[in-house]
Amino acid sequence: MNAAPSDPLAREQAHLTASRAALRAMREDAESLDIRDVTANWVNAEVLQGQIDERIKALADLSHTPLFFGRLDFLHAPGAEQAEGRDGERFYIGRRHVHDADGDPMVIDWRAPVSQPFYRASKKDPLDVGLRRRFGYTGGDLTAYEDEHLTDTTEAEQVSKLLQQEIERPRVGPMRDIVATIQPEQDEIVRGGLSGSVCVQGGPGTGKTAVGLHRVAYLLYAHRERLARTGTLVIGPNSSFLHYIEQVLPALGELEVRQATVADLVAHVEVRGADDPEAALIKGDARMAEVLRRALRSHVTLPQEAVVVVRGSRRWRVPAYELEEIVAELLARDMRYGAAREALPQRIAHAVLVQMERSGEAPDDRVQDAVARNAAVKAAVKAVWPQVDPARLVLRLLGDAEFLAEHAAGVLSEAEQKAVLWGKAPRTPKSAKWSAADAVLIDEASDLIARTHSLGHVVLDEAQDLSPMQYRAVGRRCTTGSVTVLGDLAQGTTPWATRSWDEALSHLGKSEAVVEELTAGFRVPREVIAYASRLLPAIAPGLAEVSSVRQSPGSLSVRHVDDPDAAALAACTESLRHEGSIGLIAADARIPALAAALADAGVGYLSPGEETTPDTRLTLVPASLAKGLEYDYVVLDEPTAVVAGEPDERTGLRRLYVALTRAVSGLTVLHSAPLPGVLAGAGAGA
Repeated sequence: MNAAPSDPLAREQAHLTASRAALRAMREDAESLDIRDVTANWVNAEVLQGQIDERIKALADLSHTPLFFGRLDFLHAPGAEQAEGRDGERFYIGRRHVHDADGDPMVIDWRAPVSQPFYRASKKDPLDVGLRRRFGYTGGDLTAYEDEHLTDTTEAEQVSKLLQQEIERPRVGPMRDIVATIQPEQDEIVRGGLSGSVCVQGGPGTGKTAVGLHRVAYLLYAHRERLARTGTLVIGPNSSFLHYIEQVLPALGELEVRQATVADLVAHVEVRGADDPEAALIKGDARMAEVLRRALRSHVTLPQEAVVVVRGSRRWRVPAYELEEIVAELLARDMRYGAAREALPQRIAHAVLVQMERSGEAPDDRVQDAVARNAAVKAAVKAVWPQVDPARLVLRLLGDAEFLAEHAAGVLSEAEQKAVLWGKAPRTPKSAKWSAADAVLIDEASDLIARTHSLGHVVLDEAQDLSPMQYRAVGRRCTTGSVTVLGDLAQGTTPWATRSWDEALSHLGKSEAVVEELTAGFRVPREVIAYASRLLPAIAPGLAEVSSVRQSPGSLSVRHVDDPDAAALAACTESLRHEGSIGLIAADARIPALAAALADAGVGYLSPGEETTPDTRLTLVPASLAKGLEYDYVVLDEPTAVVAGEPDERTGLRRLYVALTRAVSGLTVLHSAPLPGVLAGAGAGA
């Protein structure tokens, strides 16, 4: 039975239909553009056509993604004087801007200033909003709405049921955007200015990753022209994580944001080796930057002979002491090695021009350039300031004990020097089995030689696991831009895990960044986060516990089992009866046995980063790859094995904290061995 025209839901459905038609018309207009007579040449035509193609992509109407999710009814026209009798305006808030044939807005982009009250308005501060309406969807169909009368002070402010349903909606496939559920404290970070850097400390389920991604989308909206020139980058901990988040920005209409890991950024050499924990810890220490700087500058030698430049019948002589002064001045300026090397021939040429002018000649810039290219000048530069390959520099530093001792004196102890030295030095960079930490050292050396290109804005997620040298590598990518750092000190699981955000920001070169803390949890149930938080005193003393807004009785089950493999299989089968994704998380060493048990039982499963399907919703997750991922239901196998899989107990407990907090709807903990002491006796029965 069709709804009557006066039915509010029917009117909203009609507006959705009209908005989709308007979006389709916008796309058709873009597709019909004829650029044959407006471009001067084929290069301009290619560039313009590329821009049009991107515009067409951005105007795609995704049937499963609601075109708008809210409505604001203002008491007065935004920006106008609030004169008595002045009618307000109504705006639909969505993921993109949509206008009709006359150019009037049908949907307002969530990033527009007029949309901000949708996230910030409250009964205490309605921001001139009389009504805020939220919409509920089933698939792509608008099926419900919910109103908040913000000027009605007779009713207490209540949690939106539609908002809660959206937060709790089962997760199938990659990470979704949270544009319909952004909270006021999150919105404040999202809409921060481009010039300021920010560090977000947030426990599990506080939405810090989503905040960082939505901040990129907002900055691209507010500063599109500038960021189109300078670029943006999202850095994640591993490729599985990047695959998990890769659809968030495209869903918001942003298609050009690059995503990478730190390893991708420093991929100057092929990584084929691995360091022991002690060597990795030292190589990741910020002191290595000084060792590299010393080693590089040691290639500069003071000139021993004069330079004689022959031009025509005249010979011009720059004495050794004057060359020494030039070299000393360049060293004192602490320029990049390559820039100083390029400046040296020009400085020598300038000294020759001064002599020419004193003799009565009037040389110009062309003469100086010619002198700088003179064979004698080139030979002097090659001898005094030779070219240095960054990989060969690191190769020599790690393979030559005397060279390392010379430049690490007073910086690294003898024991530390011995720990980073190769047993047998490879002959060439190609034959070396470089480690991930070595690649970062080469990147540091590369920047000492030539400045790294800086982007306009960088988002660094799961930052707590980076070494100081990795922070420096990221910082080089945003020296003239800003950064959004996201992380949780309690989830640091590397030997060099961040001890404080002030220290991390210093290594990034962003000491002025503002540190914000998110303590309200939205994704992880209260029962689950409270159980995991028992670990906090041991892993991050003084860190605020996350306070979840979601209470879900029965969401936690801790079970002692006799047969771990059979119990894991049974728990996964039980979880698969529910809607949504399931993650079986276990210590890395337990993965082969669990994989075999699943295969023998004919239960299909995925690896982290692979997309779930209606037929395969179970992912087998090594504990080392669980960080940043979320599943509706999690089965955690043998907590003690997770702890034992790390080099020390504190790191192991942090890894366990990560694994315990991946569940959105329910967590089942299975153990045959005794639980770690801080968790023993704290669980819920089956």
